[in-house]
Amino acid sequence: MASVWEKPVQYLKGVGPQRARLLSRLGIVSVGDLLYHIPRRYEDRTLYRPVKAYQDGELAAAEGEVVAVQETRARSGITVLRAALRNQWGIFYAVWFNQPYLKRLLKVGSRLTVTGKVRHAFGVTEVQVSEFEAGEGEDGLNTGRIVPIYPLTEKLSQRTLRAVVFGALQSEAAVPEILPPQVLQRHRLYDRKRALFAVHFPESMAEAEAGQRRLVFEELFLLQVALFRRRRRIAAVEKQYRCGPDGPKVQVLKERLPFTLTPAQERAWQEISRDMEKPRPMHRLLQGDVGSGKTVVAALALAKAAENGLQGALMAPTEILAEQHYLNLRSLLEPVGIKVALLTGGLKREERLRRLRAVAQGKLEVAVGTHALIQEEVEFRQLGIAVIDEQHRFGVRQREFLRAKGNHPDVLVMTATPIPRTLALTLYGDLDLTVIDTLPPGRQPAKTVWLKSAELGRVYRFIRSEVEAGRQAYFVCPLIEESEQLSAQAAVKLAEELAKVFPDFPVGILHGRLKLEEKESVMADFRSNKVKILVSTTVVEVGVDIPNATVMVIFDADRFGLAQLHQLRGRVGR
Repeated sequence: MASVWEKPVQYLKGVGPQRARLLSRLGIVSVGDLLYHIPRRYEDRTLYRPVKAYQDGELAAAEGEVVAVQETRARSGITVLRAALRNQWGIFYAVWFNQPYLKRLLKVGSRLTVTGKVRHAFGVTEVQVSEFEAGEGEDGLNTGRIVPIYPLTEKLSQRTLRAVVFGALQSEAAVPEILPPQVLQRHRLYDRKRALFAVHFPESMAEAEAGQRRLVFEELFLLQVALFRRRRRIAAVEKQYRCGPDGPKVQVLKERLPFTLTPAQERAWQEISRDMEKPRPMHRLLQGDVGSGKTVVAALALAKAAENGLQGALMAPTEILAEQHYLNLRSLLEPVGIKVALLTGGLKREERLRRLRAVAQGKLEVAVGTHALIQEEVEFRQLGIAVIDEQHRFGVRQREFLRAKGNHPDVLVMTATPIPRTLALTLYGDLDLTVIDTLPPGRQPAKTVWLKSAELGRVYRFIRSEVEAGRQAYFVCPLIEESEQLSAQAAVKLAEELAKVFPDFPVGILHGRLKLEEKESVMADFRSNKVKILVSTTVVEVGVDIPNATVMVIFDADRFGLAQLHQLRGRVGR
């Protein structure tokens, strides 16, 4: 359907090639893109009150008649343009900086509506104008109403974008409706065109919220339709091979574990095991907090595939996490006769080729790796299950590439990011959901403390007491090296400082620029307690399992996302 949605924005009135290039920086190429460029907030410019009633620095909307205009030049060379405006509450001044060309627009006797921050100084009240509108000949989009404030790019103003959006809404009558009439009626939703008008140019905040509600519903509705179609397509597929009931290898593995599975782990395993025995491929999300025991459940699934003559693959987002999984799985699976191999980009060519041949011939039952697993040269003889850890770090296409390595294998994706059940079912509706909702006995909850940088001495004293007691500590930074653009702690510089603060304790450093051998050496020293303090970037976010590390100091925590902070907390108290 060649509709308004596909029409290039360049051909809208008031756009043209130059503005189209500016709009493209915002991801706006078509008229549809433009109409779905939603305001990030609104300013209510409908309520006029005396300018003197506003606090210093408060945003004000005011109108009045121009009674005088004056242009001056400050010592700094800045041009200051002042217009005295009179209304029913008296006289106030509108001020513009370095915009002398506006003087010709400010005619004495004309009416002006201005918006800007208020400044009270020396008995004079000013509005430092961010936007204004003349009384005659303007379109009423920028003042005297609830005004949309959009995300912008350089050289594109709010006034221009409002005019272009308004023109598109006015001229493009054929906005296609995509929701069924019964859905609109049942949920009391605006039709699409009314919703777009309400979002961009609302008559009230209630109308803006109603428009937003319609667009949010539309987005989630389309997501659910896509997930339903995907789920139905998966359900129509039959596996080339499926697993039988749990055999001796799975039983021996469970018996060899140095602990008993928690009820939540056992429940998760039974759900996964039943899926693997079904004729349709498993597509399951395994969600559990950091340290809840997801890896053991994944190991059981890989063992079940292996004892049925199938291969398994586990893909992790980083080499450190892949290596951690490899070490854990090797210690669990090789004693029961299942061979495990590590495939990452850092392997030497000869060793990599040897392992690729072994996987292709079926001599290695489990391959653990990073994105290297989905490269074209990686072939499995009979891939029965694909396990993807920290699935939010991979795109849909990457997960599909791994699945395509087999003939409709079972797929198990794992995440430690805490997602409410209803949200998980919404976002991952094509997956069945299993939750490990309890931690194994002995896991200590991590205590989080926020401290100011002035209290760093207190932090260092606490770290010293922990290390002297035989434990270890992490320091996490957002940067590897210092940056002129960013004011944040850098790992390299911090490691040098900590070596002076703790001269009697070995300090190690870990970041993404190190070679694989260097990373492995640092982690080996930290595991063996040779390195007492590890300075790192977020490469330790997932997969690093050092039970002796009991404290973590995170610098510039505001530069990390909530999911990252949650993962980092999971590195201690293991």
